[in-house]
Amino acid sequence: MVAAETLAVSHAHRVATFLERHGVLVAFAALFLWNAVVADTAEIFRNPENLRNIINQNATTGIVAIGMTLVIVAGGIDLSVGSIMALAGAVALLTVNYLLTAGEDGVVAWSEAFAVMAGVGTGLATGLACGLMNGFLVTVGRLPAFIATLGGLSAYRSITLALADGGEIRSASASVLSAMGRGSVTLVPASVLGPEARPITVTWNILLFIAIAIIGHILLTRSRFGRHVIAVGGNETAARYSAIAVNRVRLATFVIVGLCSAIAGLMATARMNSVSSSQLGSFMELDAIAAVVIGGTSMAGGRGRVWGTVLGVMILAIINNMLVFAEVSPYWHGSVKGVIIILAVLIQRGRRA
Repeated sequence: MVAAETLAVSHAHRVATFLERHGVLVAFAALFLWNAVVADTAEIFRNPENLRNIINQNATTGIVAIGMTLVIVAGGIDLSVGSIMALAGAVALLTVNYLLTAGEDGVVAWSEAFAVMAGVGTGLATGLACGLMNGFLVTVGRLPAFIATLGGLSAYRSITLALADGGEIRSASASVLSAMGRGSVTLVPASVLGPEARPITVTWNILLFIAIAIIGHILLTRSRFGRHVIAVGGNETAARYSAIAVNRVRLATFVIVGLCSAIAGLMATARMNSVSSSQLGSFMELDAIAAVVIGGTSMAGGRGRVWGTVLGVMILAIINNMLVFAEVSPYWHGSVKGVIIILAVLIQRGRRA
């Protein structure tokens, strides 16, 4: 009897350990198979173009969530990511428009390609500067990350609204910027699929998302910096006694998420060829945090996985796709995400207990 009970406990422990490590993968697989095989809309869902669109539309969220993973693993949080996206996009477009209309009598002073590259550079620099400001407030100013980035959420959005006069900034780039946002690479040509088939393509946004996910995974799991990030989030005091530069590590995570937010903002700007000062990046912090938590990263810090965050993004994307197919009002989508975040955190608390 004792042996049987011990075996049952051991089996339960193995199952719990497996779910803790791979639960998000199981959830993703189950959700995907349901929509691709069982659901009434399975044929539409598994269409390659629909799958491509799901990933493409959520690539910006994924990139921000990857940066957010590092911040949360280090024991922080960043609520300003959506506002940084908007500000980076606005600064980039203003740079592009200025360079394209800097000549006298409307004569173009710079080539379109140069103007766009300069805009990308200023947009990325803006994201780095915002991340650096957040990091300084947390590490040097000793403010809680929640308060510092909450202030950033308001301040960066306010600056964007002021730059755009509360409206929209449209790009003066006729083709280069939109080509960056909507361009794609053909994986399977139409001639291979059939006379009436459409080619299977992958957008630049998806490729960039994949590249950043790989870099983020390597950075967190295969580098000294990643080990330091985990150590700082797990036990800051022990990390200091281990001669880890805690403030420098934490500052670096805020700079990284600022850069990721800028990249996401530029991607969204290029796709739309414009910036809405009030809408771009709105509620992005909610989507990013939801993806991170669903992916298994602990909100207490010290534990997290980039690949889990990527699957968390895909789970949210598939759920959103299901809601669209079910013709659920978009006004309810935020409620669903909020419930998912709460459930994910409750599951984490149950594991620690």
